[in-house]
Amino acid sequence: QVQLVESGGGLVQAGGSLRLSCAASGRAAGSYAMGWFRQAPGKERELVATISWSGRNTYYADSVKGRFTISRDNAKNPVYLQMNSLKPEDTAVYYCASHFSYSGNSYYTSARDYSDWGQGTQVTVSS
Repeated sequence: QVQLVESGGGLVQAGGSLRLSCAASGRAAGSYAMGWFRQAPGKERELVATISWSGRNTYYADSVKGRFTISRDNAKNPVYLQMNSLKPEDTAVYYCASHFSYSGNSYYTSARDYSDWGQGTQVTVSS
């Protein structure tokens, strides 16, 4: 059974930084694109960033571009989300998600593309 476990969330002041991690276990061998999503109270889940299996290709939501960085190391696990210059509007539960991909260089921007999800980690940014 696939498990994705996020960590690194917490409370931070506006302008601060956090680094989220997502560790996967139980997956079959293969290539997996990864995504970070977030959901604020009363809002729909939205894509934050996604990265291809190779790590060479990434995509960011406009709201986080230039502030957040998604990465993965050579072992491809875990996947990180470095969040800098945090704003109160970044407050949400952050989820990582996994997509089995035959293409090592593709990323995926729709939540429907992802088959496995973590339980989420709360990020709260105070003003």
